[in-house]
Amino acid sequence: MSANFKAINDHFWASPQLTVADVALAADKGVKLIINNRPDDEEPGQPSNAVLEDAAHAAGLAYVHIPVTAGLNLEQVQAFIDAIENAGGGLALGFCRSGMRSTMIWAFASAAAGRPGAQIAAEAAQAGFDMSGQIASLDALRAAQEEDE
Repeated sequence: MSANFKAINDHFWASPQLTVADVALAADKGVKLIINNRPDDEEPGQPSNAVLEDAAHAAGLAYVHIPVTAGLNLEQVQAFIDAIENAGGGLALGFCRSGMRSTMIWAFASAAAGRPGAQIAAEAAQAGFDMSGQIASLDALRAAQEEDE
């Protein structure tokens, strides 16, 4: 089994590329939603989005594809927020090639929800993801969201 699930917190895990077997393992571990942050054909041999989506649905999981390539944008962050809200709670697992893009989109969604950048970076660091260079950007997004409210 190639699963390398990294717990960011009690509600979100990040992982490198999943296999079909990893999807079943995720379901066994209590995951309710899988978020694929990889575009198809990013790397030779990776399972297609369609194959993983079918495996997720067969395991009773919600599944969303939000591919992130060169840069993260607010539309992708909002799609992540919507996916989490539409899943109705529970544990979500995001994956990409290394888990970093999935952690990044989670971090910006967390900032948009009003969480401080340092707290977000600390949670990510516990799982092995360095978000320290993004703290100012996370706090700027949080401040912008607060102004809009």
